[in-house]
Amino acid sequence: MAAAKKQTNNEFHVSSINALLGSLVHNHTKLWRWMGDLESRVLRADIDRIEIDKPVFIAGLARSGSTILLELIAQLEETCTHQYRDFPPIFTPFWWNWLVDRSMRQDSQPTERAHGDRIKVTPESPEAFEEPLWMAFFPEIHNPAYSNVIDDKQRYPEFERFYKDHIRKLMLLRNGTRYVSKGNYNISRLQYLKTLFPEARFVIPVREPAAHIASLMKQHKLFYRASAQNKRARDHLRWVGHFEFGLDRIPVNMGNGECIDEVIRLWDENQEVRGWARYWNHIYATVMDQLEADRHLENASIIVRYEDFCRAPVETVQAILAHTEFSPPSSLINEFCSRITLPDYYSWSYSDNDLEIIKEETASTFSRLGFK
Repeated sequence: MAAAKKQTNNEFHVSSINALLGSLVHNHTKLWRWMGDLESRVLRADIDRIEIDKPVFIAGLARSGSTILLELIAQLEETCTHQYRDFPPIFTPFWWNWLVDRSMRQDSQPTERAHGDRIKVTPESPEAFEEPLWMAFFPEIHNPAYSNVIDDKQRYPEFERFYKDHIRKLMLLRNGTRYVSKGNYNISRLQYLKTLFPEARFVIPVREPAAHIASLMKQHKLFYRASAQNKRARDHLRWVGHFEFGLDRIPVNMGNGECIDEVIRLWDENQEVRGWARYWNHIYATVMDQLEADRHLENASIIVRYEDFCRAPVETVQAILAHTEFSPPSSLINEFCSRITLPDYYSWSYSDNDLEIIKEETASTFSRLGFK
């Protein structure tokens, strides 16, 4: 099991104003949807001129390297993303950022994020903040009793209009021409997003299961302790749609309810290794099934193995940028890649039985993903 460094609750600090505003947004989403539509109407002449061209969606199981991939692409001049400063009132990004620009200190120093994984952030750092929008329109989207998959056979005009307007407002706000999204839950919506944006590019991070599961268990332990000790931290995780870890851990049902029932049972019985291994396999086996059945989706997607990224960062980054159709200068690639290393901020040790369990649960999907 992963041995995490001791971490204080201060790193999960949620200010009083953010707690109050987060509660107001989360508990009154119909009002905020109305306000988001009002903002769009005010900006209609501007946002209607914006084309959403080849958006990039980064989606995979948590702890697979999605954040560092977001930071890579977000540093490119033409891109725009959500930022930490956009939350809590994510529904009205233009008006909220106008207020933030006039009230927030501009000298914020980078601090390590609550995950304790060496990644330092400021209010302007890119982050995953789409999920509150999805939750506002799909109230059962995190209910494991139902399939959470949204595929290319389903259409939701009201959501699609709001979502596209939201993306255009971010592009207008940040003067970007390519939208980049990190949303791990979008792994269950690849087919739907491909239908909404036929020219979209998908970046799917994956990690060797033994190391991946160790990282998942470490994060769950960290977030469980924080959410148990700090109500604001727990509320914040729910409001932002972060159910991967902690007291409110919920697995994504990729269409196999029996498998998800087993994962929940294993977790409840404290069989963390087998539970996470079965869940890892559930996520990535379903993704591979989708890619193999849908040539368009397969061509639009690139699987990025975390270990390749760390051991051969330049070659991996070049492949990602070629797939997503970006052409930054080589100096930018080299500067970014100079900071990439395998993690050294935690260690793990499994019993022989643990390793056998992981192999048993993940072997077939492991090979399908190109691991050797």
